[in-house]
Amino acid sequence: MASVTQHQIQKFHKDGFLVLEQFFSAEECDSMRSQIQRIVAEMEVPPHCRTAFSTREEEQLQAQGSSDYFLTSGDKIRFFFEKGVLDEKGNFLIPKEKSVSKIGHALHAYDPVFKQITHSPKVQELGRKLGLERPVVVQSMYIFKQPGIGGEVTPHQDATFLHTEPLGRILGFWIALEDATQENGCLWFIPGSHTNGITRRMVRAASGASTCVEFVGSEPAYDYKQFIPLPISKGGLILIHGEVVHKSELNSSESSRHAFTFHVMEAKGTTWSKENWLQPTPELPFPSLYT
Repeated sequence: MASVTQHQIQKFHKDGFLVLEQFFSAEECDSMRSQIQRIVAEMEVPPHCRTAFSTREEEQLQAQGSSDYFLTSGDKIRFFFEKGVLDEKGNFLIPKEKSVSKIGHALHAYDPVFKQITHSPKVQELGRKLGLERPVVVQSMYIFKQPGIGGEVTPHQDATFLHTEPLGRILGFWIALEDATQENGCLWFIPGSHTNGITRRMVRAASGASTCVEFVGSEPAYDYKQFIPLPISKGGLILIHGEVVHKSELNSSESSRHAFTFHVMEAKGTTWSKENWLQPTPELPFPSLYT
């Protein structure tokens, strides 16, 4: 992997994203893929996915159960499924390894393979080149984007979900573990869209509310003509500014689009919002990127 140039870093500040092809080796990608296969092979379906739906009220409690499952996943390795892959009893309608949508949110802390990748010397060097002084890892996810059913991700800014004061302290690292193409759901960005702040936040709902999180503010209308696709080869890394607008389409192809992604926060002079769904815990304070 060639070292990142000042010119590339300037481009990142201008566009809000940066594509670095062949940042990781094929071997590193394959080690992540085989590790996730082992994790999925041992996966138990969470109990909240197994209860048969009956009354409306039970259905709402059910959703509350799954929302707790999500809300408390920051310091665990948990499984999230594509729509329509489980029957009403929580049994798989398709092979389980093809049913998972993502695994989150603490692979970087608890899995040796993903921990090593997240804290690898080249990631740390990139952090230093970007001028990060006290970067901490806040979350990680393995995203499958399954063939034919890998759902679209609507236009969003990561800072909507991971809010800091001041803004501009969140950085996503998105690693293609297989070639990402327009057919299988590569990322799309609006260049320069990271300079307008955010208009919407996802916050923890008040206790006793019917949902665990709610959106505050309004979603802007995006001009779809402004999005550009960023296909990238296996091993490539896309750096994502916390406020840049991006999306991905449904995977309509026969091939999956696996990716490993993690988010880093510059902790120096930064306040992590107490209203974020994700909170550091005594078991897992946000670990330093540089250790």
